[in-house]
Amino acid sequence: MIIGVGTDLVQIDRIRRVLDRQSQRFIERVLTPHEREVCASKSNQAAYLAKRFAAKEAASKALGTGIGKVSWQDFEVRNNSAGAPELHLSGEAAVRLAELGGQRVWLTMSDERDYVTAFVVLEG
Repeated sequence: MIIGVGTDLVQIDRIRRVLDRQSQRFIERVLTPHEREVCASKSNQAAYLAKRFAAKEAASKALGTGIGKVSWQDFEVRNNSAGAPELHLSGEAAVRLAELGGQRVWLTMSDERDYVTAFVVLEG
């Protein structure tokens, strides 16, 4: 049974402008240590960060909390062995998922030249 759905659309240039002004602070606020390590190896860090930003925003919407009630660090995007993105929840986000009776988190992300999008479904 679906217990939550969230989506987000991010303009990559918006993230690029934020990175130009407050690069390290923004990266440390939004990305987990593992995500920061991966981001450092990317040639297009703005696109990588925009995808993670969109995924975390979409997940917070699916939880019904918005990002204000959980931490960016409560969400981590990792790719499985087939390369598909997986969203891992911890902290307050994991608590909220359990309160909702959530059993599985589905994430899909897509990007084009100017935009990235993420879609999250919570299954109970």
